[in-house]
Amino acid sequence: MVNWANARDIVAFWLLGLCNNYGYVIMLSAAEDILDNQKGTTSTNTTSTCETSLDSRHCNSISAGAVLLADNLPALVVQTTFPFFMHRFPFGFRAILVFILQAASYFVVAYSGNIAMSLAGVCMASLGQGIGEITFLAMAAHYVPETIASWSSGTGGAGLIGSFSYAFITQAGLSPSNTLLAQLFIPVLFAAAYFILLTIPETVYSPTFHPKTWIIPENYDKDVFEAAEARGDVMNTKKVPQRELSPLDRLKLIGPLLYLMIPLATVYCAEYMINQGLTELIIFNCSQGLNLPLSSQYRWYQVLYQLGVFLSRSSVKFFEMPLWMIWCLPVLQCANMIFFFFEAVYWFTPTIIIIFVLIVFEGLLGGSAYVNTYNKIHKKVNPDVREYSLSAASMGNSLGTNIAAFLSIPLYNWVCSMKAPHR
Repeated sequence: MVNWANARDIVAFWLLGLCNNYGYVIMLSAAEDILDNQKGTTSTNTTSTCETSLDSRHCNSISAGAVLLADNLPALVVQTTFPFFMHRFPFGFRAILVFILQAASYFVVAYSGNIAMSLAGVCMASLGQGIGEITFLAMAAHYVPETIASWSSGTGGAGLIGSFSYAFITQAGLSPSNTLLAQLFIPVLFAAAYFILLTIPETVYSPTFHPKTWIIPENYDKDVFEAAEARGDVMNTKKVPQRELSPLDRLKLIGPLLYLMIPLATVYCAEYMINQGLTELIIFNCSQGLNLPLSSQYRWYQVLYQLGVFLSRSSVKFFEMPLWMIWCLPVLQCANMIFFFFEAVYWFTPTIIIIFVLIVFEGLLGGSAYVNTYNKIHKKVNPDVREYSLSAASMGNSLGTNIAAFLSIPLYNWVCSMKAPHR
């Protein structure tokens, strides 16, 4: 049974996951608008009515991959370097830093007057998201395993709520800038979740110990410990301090995680190649596209993708994937990417509904890879190195996303250079 204190922590981690990823999702959902609005004109891709016939690709001079790059490259730098020294900074300090970066990103993008300033604001959101992810994944090592599921579900909720709210509000007529300003309550909710709702175990701020000097209790039984931990009993990770690790120790601990990090990175690479390199190029006329204007088609692609992510990231309490299924996910996601590539080139799908279904499936695969990877790490890694292992594993999804960001830009430009089929 989960007691009241654990229930508070589980809710807090859900809110922290929601708020941490919210700005990141908003920036990706607004990718086309961010680029179009800085030109001083509205591009053909943001027409407010659907088109009865399509004979051009409606490409932007800068693809949404540029926004993806700005939204992920800073996070990659954070997630590949911070795990080696971030333990020197208190969790509270990191939470305040995330709050400041979140709030600043909305203001900078909303009031920017050029693409460079907009992308600088997107980078702030990326830094906040990256620092937040490695911070709270590491912090989950001090709580019951349900906090990983809760965090993952919250990040999935950020995708669904963020993309839907952006699509709905802009569709209702509010400008992209005012839509971003309307989201400023999110950093406030983040601060409340951390400083008011979350309980802080003693081990979060206690000094680390050296393995040679740590004395294991005589009655310690690993099997009993793990069973009690899974139930959320008193004897859980709150009673296990984290080992003091040298830089070499930290590098060595990455090796045993690669069997989970590699499929996660592959899934994310294929996933974001689809989202930011190909779906921009998949457009439908009125009869095939449910009468949606071109700009709305891209926004609703994002909403449905995030729906799949949310459902799968919330599923681990009902179904935990075995390792062989986790390794099937990159195969399926790469197959998805190949389909979307040929669709972007040849426009052979007869209706947007098929694309909608496949995008939900894409989100299901990505969310499943994320939550099952971190759930396995939380349960399989030794408790005394769990904090570091959870933060270090985030390099997998960040690296995959950044590879996709670099590749999606030339892929987008290459497809745009091809003659468009008629639709």
